[in-house]
Amino acid sequence: MVAASFDDAEACSTALARGVTWDPDAPVLLRHHLRLPADRIEQVLAIAAQDGYSPAIGGEDLLYLQREQLLDALHCAQERARMASLAQRHDGDALGWEALQPAPPPGDNPIAPAH
Repeated sequence: MVAASFDDAEACSTALARGVTWDPDAPVLLRHHLRLPADRIEQVLAIAAQDGYSPAIGGEDLLYLQREQLLDALHCAQERARMASLAQRHDGDALGWEALQPAPPPGDNPIAPAH
């Protein structure tokens, strides 16, 4: 995981700025965590699939929706708002999001000081 936020008040730009290993030029797997009534999950899946989202394993009343995309603060905020609206329209809550990228190759340490 290269960035995440589960705080509604936190700006996506702030969460992404904390992601020291996040590469903005490489796609991420953006995963949203939603809590929904069980009888609404199929409807939400059908709507989210229209935007390229697929489900990931969740819990009893949790649904994880994910898709691969390039990510910046604007698109992150747009997708977070889209998921919050989708969840709310189906009596649920958007709990947060996380962005995943493969680990950098060995020897490519973005935190290491330049020589």
